[in-house]
Amino acid sequence: MFTGIVTDIGTVRAIEDRGDRRVRLGTAYPASGIDLGASIACDGCCLTVVDRGPDETGDWFDVDVSAESLSKTALGDWAEGTRVNLERSLKVGDELGGHIVSGHVDGVAKIVSIRPEGDSLRYTFEAPDALARFVAPKGSVALAGTSLTVNEVEGARFGVNLIPHTQQVTTWGDRAEGDRVNLEIDTLARYVARLREFG
Repeated sequence: MFTGIVTDIGTVRAIEDRGDRRVRLGTAYPASGIDLGASIACDGCCLTVVDRGPDETGDWFDVDVSAESLSKTALGDWAEGTRVNLERSLKVGDELGGHIVSGHVDGVAKIVSIRPEGDSLRYTFEAPDALARFVAPKGSVALAGTSLTVNEVEGARFGVNLIPHTQQVTTWGDRAEGDRVNLEIDTLARYVARLREFG
């Protein structure tokens, strides 16, 4: 489990297709503190650490990305040099600063527009039709692994504001209109919608 509070920005160092796709991510996390088999949210997708270590350029860890994950997420857009939002898994007693995030990406949203709004940036996204009904004004979503609050919803489109702090400590400053980002809907919204089916 995660909270959608990004704690490091990793960088894709290498990509190797070998059945699954092996990705090496440079990180500020000390490799000595990363267990093999640990779960790390990478742009919101929960991935398992299969190797790690320091080298002459710093600490890193490897993850394997399955064909299924590549087909359901935006991880296939990664290239060497891509910056990636990272979050270590939640431990009992940790502060829950965002909202409960599973790291199981539901689909991919597209950035429709980015415009300044005061010191913040207003992003408008388009969700896949099958997920749009789970996005509600003032509700939570995880986008590229970041816990964000929805401002308004119009059909499949919804808006969020990113304050300067969020832009600085995540990869949101790298984003452009047309980019695809991983979307995880709020778990509570999923269960409320399911209960309504049996109304």
